[in-house]
Amino acid sequence: MTRRVVLLVLAAFALIGTAGQAQAAGYRYWSFWDRDGGTWVYATQGPSLARPSDGDVQGFRFAVSADSQDAARPRGTADFASICAKTPAKEGTKRVALVLDFGTASDAPSGETPPAARTACAQVSPDATTADALAAVADPLRYDNSALLCAIAGYPKSGCGEQVAEQDPTATTTQRPAAGDANDDDGPSVGLYAGIAVVAALAGAATWQARRRRNATD
Repeated sequence: MTRRVVLLVLAAFALIGTAGQAQAAGYRYWSFWDRDGGTWVYATQGPSLARPSDGDVQGFRFAVSADSQDAARPRGTADFASICAKTPAKEGTKRVALVLDFGTASDAPSGETPPAARTACAQVSPDATTADALAAVADPLRYDNSALLCAIAGYPKSGCGEQVAEQDPTATTTQRPAAGDANDDDGPSVGLYAGIAVVAALAGAATWQARRRRNATD
């Protein structure tokens, strides 16, 4: 194998490494959670569809994450009794405890500072959705044209589910798909497969050159 081919093979391996790094990306967005006892469970419905019951605890966390398995949970241990202690039950309404975690500085969009996390007790009509409860205690809310929740209490000021590289949380590339709550594509990237193919091709070329030289000297 010649020096040139060796260098090409090494470059191909570098391409594979770069493809793996390019795949390491997440989305900056508000994730939505249900409290099940002492555990946060990623919500299966969006806030505009979910209809919590009286006594439920729900949470929102702003962060950069790749998918629902990777998403950061709301912080804090406050329960319904403590969050709604000063909001007495009222006939014809329900109380929903909300935990609002605005995330960390590293997850914040460029130029913005996350507000301190807080809790709120929303007292709303029995048929109210989580979005209704959120609007009652954390205005202004902002949604995109696909009803994706973009901002709670005005944070962040702009953007909505941007895809960002994990190496640089402020580097926005493409818009996060509004249809889902997270990017669930965990498979290898096209670049990774291309890199493997390049390595295989170069290895074959190196073998062919070696055989050709042996035949020439025989």
